[in-house]
Amino acid sequence: MADRTPRLRLYRRVLATLAALALVLGCAVYAYDEGERRGQAALQADANHRLDLFASAVEGMIKRSEHVPATIQLNREILSLLREPDSPARVAAANFYLRRLNAHVGSLAAFTLNDRGVVVASSNESHPDDSLLGNDVSFRPYFLEALSGRVGRHFAIGVDGSIPGYFVSHPIRDGANVVGVAAIKISLDPIAQTWEMVGAPALLADANRIVIDSSRSEWRYTSLAPLSVDRRVDLQLTRLYNDMQIPQFPLVPELAQEDSQRIGNQLILTRPLDGMDWRVMLFLDLKDVRSGALLGATMSAVAASFLVLLALFLAQGRRIQRQRAESRRLLEAANAELESKVRARTQDLTAANLRLMREVGEREQAEQTLRATQSELVQAAKMAVIGQLAAGITHELTQPLGALRTLSGNAEEFLRRGQMDPLAGNLTIIARLTDQMGKIIQPLKAFARKSEATHAAVDVGQTFSNALFLYGLRVRQQKVQVVNGCAPAEVWAWCDANRLEQVLINLIGNALDAMVSTPAPCLTLRAGSFFKDEGGPRWTWICVEDNGSGLSTAARAQLFEPFFTTKAPGAGLGLGLVISRDIVRGFGGDIQAADRVGGGTSFRLALPAEAPERTPA
Repeated sequence: MADRTPRLRLYRRVLATLAALALVLGCAVYAYDEGERRGQAALQADANHRLDLFASAVEGMIKRSEHVPATIQLNREILSLLREPDSPARVAAANFYLRRLNAHVGSLAAFTLNDRGVVVASSNESHPDDSLLGNDVSFRPYFLEALSGRVGRHFAIGVDGSIPGYFVSHPIRDGANVVGVAAIKISLDPIAQTWEMVGAPALLADANRIVIDSSRSEWRYTSLAPLSVDRRVDLQLTRLYNDMQIPQFPLVPELAQEDSQRIGNQLILTRPLDGMDWRVMLFLDLKDVRSGALLGATMSAVAASFLVLLALFLAQGRRIQRQRAESRRLLEAANAELESKVRARTQDLTAANLRLMREVGEREQAEQTLRATQSELVQAAKMAVIGQLAAGITHELTQPLGALRTLSGNAEEFLRRGQMDPLAGNLTIIARLTDQMGKIIQPLKAFARKSEATHAAVDVGQTFSNALFLYGLRVRQQKVQVVNGCAPAEVWAWCDANRLEQVLINLIGNALDAMVSTPAPCLTLRAGSFFKDEGGPRWTWICVEDNGSGLSTAARAQLFEPFFTTKAPGAGLGLGLVISRDIVRGFGGDIQAADRVGGGTSFRLALPAEAPERTPA
C-alpha cells in the first residue's frame, strides 16, 4: 500500500503536467489563431477604408465630366454640322465650341462623330499629332453603344496608340433619329497621383479584367484571367489596347472577382467602382500579422503557465457574484425610478399632443385662408387685365353695334314698304353680326369667370389664340408682327386652361409694353416638349419673346418680387409676374426670364405635359 502511494502521486503529477502542457499548448494555438484573425480583420478594415477613399476619389475624377457629352447635342452648331457636313463654316464653328467646352471641363478631347463613325468635329483639330478629326472610329464600342441610343462608357488607348483615357459617348438626335455621337475622352493621369493614399500595391482593372493602371508599372496591361482566342479576337477588332500583346498577370494565373481572397502571404481586397465596370484591387502583405499572432501566442503560453491564475479566477468569480447581487439591487431601484419618470413623461407627451393638435387645426385654418386669399388675388388680377382690355373690346363692338343700328332701321323701312327680300337679307346680316359680337364677348366671359383650378390636358396653341384675340386691337395699333410657332392641337400641357391663359395674357401684355418704343416690334410665341431625365415623364416648354429694350441685371434679380415693376408710376402694381409664377408653380412647373438673342426678353415656362402617375402628398 505504501509502495502504491508514491506511484499514484507520480501518475497524478504526470497527468497534471500533461494537462498543464495541453492547456498551455491550447492557449498558444488559440491565441495564434485569434491574433491572426483579429490582425487580419484590423488590417482589412483599415485597408477597406483607404480603398473606399481611393474608389471615391477615382469615381469623382472620372464621373465629374460624364455629363458633358449629353450637353453637346444641345448646341445648334453641332446639329447644324451633322445636317450640313460639307460646310467649312459649320466645321469651324463646331470645332470652336468643342475647344471651349474641352478647355472648361479639362478633358483630353471632346469630339463629334457622324452616323458612320467618322470624327467631323474635334476640340484638338489644331494639333495635327493627336487630332481625331477625320478618323474613322466606328469600331469603338462607345460609338456603337451611342449609335444604338445608349450611353457608352469604356477604357481605351487612343487611336494614335499613346494616350489612354476613359471614353464617354451620348447619342445626338435630330427629332427621333440618331444622327451622330458626342464623345469625350477623360484623362487617367490624376489617378496616378492618388496611388499613395492606398499605402500598398494596388491596380485598376476594366470590364475586360485588363489592368489599365497600377502603382507598379510592370502590372499594367496584364490580364487577370486567361484570354481565350475569341476574346483576343474581340480585343483586336475593337482595338481597345491597339495591337498590344496582353500577358498574364505575374502573381497568380487567375484572380477571382471576390471582395476579398487570400493567396499565400497576401490578402487581396477588391472594390468595384459604381457605374463604370472597373475594379480596384489592393494587395496586402500578411507577414506582420503573422508575426503579431506568434507574439500573442507566446505571451498566452507564458501567462497560462502561472497556476495562480486559477486562484485569481476563483477570487474573480466570487467578486463577480457580489457585483451581480449589487447590480441586481441597483437595477431594481433604477427600474422603479424609470417607471416614475415614464409616468411623468407620458403626462407631458399627452399635454404636448393636445397642443400640437390645436396648432395643426390653426395651421389648417390658416392654409384655407391663404388659399382663399390667393384665389381672390388671381381673380383680382383677371379683373385688372380685363380693365386694360376694355378699350380694345369696346372698339371691337362699336362697329357691329353701328351696323346693327343701320340695318335695323333699313329693315323697318323695308317692312313698311313690304319688300321682303331686302328685309330677309338685312335680318341675315344682323344675325351674323350678333354671332360675331358673341364670339368677341365669349373669350372675355370665359377669362373673367372665377373658378377653382382644374387640371386637364390643355391645348397650348388654342390658349395662344385666345390670349392674342384679347390683344387684337393693341397689336394692330402698335403694328406688332406676331410670330406664332404653335398651332392648335400640336402641343399639350397638364394644367388649368383658364389660369394658363391668364399667365400668357400677362406675359404678352408685358411684351407689348416693352416694345412701345421699338421701331419694328415682333412678338414670338413658341412651344414644344422635352424630357428632363432619361426615361422620366414628358414636359412642355412655352416661350414668349419680344425684341424690346430688355431687362437690366438688377431688374432681372428682382423680377419676381412682389410690387416690383419697371413700368411708370401708376402703370402697374408689380404683382402680375408674382401671380404668374405662383400659378405656374401650382401646376408643378416653373417660369424663368432670360435675355433674348438679338435683344429683348424671353420668358420660358416648363409645365408637365401629361397627368402624373400618382399625386404627391
